[in-house]
Amino acid sequence: MNPFADLKEFVAIPAVTSLSLSPDGDWLAATVQALSPDAKKRVSSIWRVDPGGGPAVRLTRSADGESSPVFLPDGSLLFVSKRSDPDAAPSADTQSDKQALWLLPAGGGEARRVTAPAGGVSSLAAARDVHRYLLAVPALPGTSGDDADAGRRKARADAGVSAILHEGGGRVRYWDHDLGPDCLRLLVGEAEGGKPDGADRPRDLTSDPGRALDEQGFGLTPDGSLAVTGWAVPEEPGGTRVQVEVIDVATARRRTLLSAPGCDFENPSVSPDGRLVVAVRSEHDTYRRAGDVTLVLAPIDGSEADGPRDLLPGFDRRPAGAQWAPDSARVYFTADDNGRCPVFAVDVATGEVARITTDDAAYEGLCPAPDGRSLYALRSTVREPPAPVRIDLSDPGSGPVRLAGPAEPVQVPGCLEEVTATARDGAPLRAWLALPADASAQSRVPLLLWVHGGPVMSWNAWSWRWNPWLMVTRGYAVLLPDPALSTGYGHSFIERGHGSWGDKPYTDLMDITDEVITRPDIDAGKTAMMGGSFGGYMANWMAGHTSRFGAIVSHAGLWALDQMFGTTDGPAFWRRTFGRPATEPERYLANSPHLHAASVSTPVLIIHGDKDYRVPVGEALRMYADLTSLGKEARLLYFPDENHWVLKPGDARVWYETIFAFLAEHLHGQEWRRPELL
Repeated sequence: MNPFADLKEFVAIPAVTSLSLSPDGDWLAATVQALSPDAKKRVSSIWRVDPGGGPAVRLTRSADGESSPVFLPDGSLLFVSKRSDPDAAPSADTQSDKQALWLLPAGGGEARRVTAPAGGVSSLAAARDVHRYLLAVPALPGTSGDDADAGRRKARADAGVSAILHEGGGRVRYWDHDLGPDCLRLLVGEAEGGKPDGADRPRDLTSDPGRALDEQGFGLTPDGSLAVTGWAVPEEPGGTRVQVEVIDVATARRRTLLSAPGCDFENPSVSPDGRLVVAVRSEHDTYRRAGDVTLVLAPIDGSEADGPRDLLPGFDRRPAGAQWAPDSARVYFTADDNGRCPVFAVDVATGEVARITTDDAAYEGLCPAPDGRSLYALRSTVREPPAPVRIDLSDPGSGPVRLAGPAEPVQVPGCLEEVTATARDGAPLRAWLALPADASAQSRVPLLLWVHGGPVMSWNAWSWRWNPWLMVTRGYAVLLPDPALSTGYGHSFIERGHGSWGDKPYTDLMDITDEVITRPDIDAGKTAMMGGSFGGYMANWMAGHTSRFGAIVSHAGLWALDQMFGTTDGPAFWRRTFGRPATEPERYLANSPHLHAASVSTPVLIIHGDKDYRVPVGEALRMYADLTSLGKEARLLYFPDENHWVLKPGDARVWYETIFAFLAEHLHGQEWRRPELL
């Protein structure tokens, strides 16, 4: 069967989204998303995956799902869920819209609720050697303790108040949700012997931190005595930077471990011996240059003799997902590299970097085994969804071993090739090309150019939202290129497009498209272009700068840069690169698609969600108004309750159905057929 031929079947494919390894290394907890019984949403559950190859077993099941599994030392499992508490009196516990902390006993049996803060649980971590956990919990400002927070929430609800007051600049929204009125705090709690300690509620370690903990990673030392967390502080007017803080769990005293002007230190991780902290350091972009990314190592006691040092000097890739080896001698991490995302290891003492995986895959969710002999991870490629695998560290060249997972392997309806070209400035270019199996000189196929978002990212992994195989099974070839600004080709490749999106990123895309349409299996007379986010920007830019495509699809695209950079959820981020439009208009004038509306001659399908705060919906509304007022051919597919990605299964289906119909009309000359549910 081909699930790509039927959108209902495609959206029903289960997705493995995370892995966590038990302390003894005997099993993996995998988070799996699947369709709800009514097929209107996706719900997460936790499965047991056997490293030895046995079948996967589902551990949790509820209407609202479970996620974020974290192990305690005895093998019991913490997770978060909105499920109702079966032990509470019916009048005292109705199903909540807030996530609570739950515990699944190591020996099996029913899960029980550990704590249910009034604001819910955002994320969690646990110590390795003691039964102590750390929670990020939303709480209203000025409250002390959960009872006070619950009382304030009730007072707001009773008064019908939803207003949020922001002070001092910074973000007011993030991706698809408002920030506030509550702010995250870190709470520490105990679960002695795998059982919740009913005598004590979790203690607040970070009373009233403001927005310091938004989207920050955190953890505990193995003995649970110290918490280590990212911490956002004000920097430029309206902007922030992130430093790493160490908090004494006993006293709640906080000190700064890693901090530097113009840098973010994020996702800190403590070594198994409790001595060192590794974090990702990202330099802020400036008007003149793109910031670089590396791993930084620091003694947790802050000693100056062994002070913070760059763990990857000279490593010209962007590291992510750092995890310690069990002996604290190495750090494993991933980094985009030439259309892949392999696993690397760096020796803490020498700084020597070794590449662990050599296949064409992208890895994430690294889980080093406690005996140091294996590494578990989620592996995907452009042609394979993420699946749990085991990597033999004594013989990594033997390749990953796929474990029996919660989801069956998926067979894609075509083939994948790697293609290359040379940019007009001499830079090497590469892309993936997904093709129908029967494409040939005798059966040429139309070409879709798909441009990735970011823009600082790469086409190197499976995508549920932008899946080329849905197009391949309908007879299209799909080109997935990495133009200037893409990761995996060195810092200079990113610099080629810094602050000049309409220049080399655009010409790179045109150059590699020119190369691909010379293939005998491609119908050069039938080409279209699609993109989302930055790819949507590029769709809008191309619409005003070339007439070579028969149709253009722009999802969540940037149209008027001065407007977008002032209304997005992180204006300071973009202001660093493009400047202020009132005093530094040059880059806005050189790169804003809306200034070229009169030159658009290609039919355009504009798609946007109203809850998209990264690229606000005003971009689509203005673009649609601009084009239609000039008599241009444009349609607007609008989702009132979707965000940047369009996640609801039904909405995802009509998203694709509309694109299929639009392309069929303009590439194949078929009559426009409005999707039935629209």
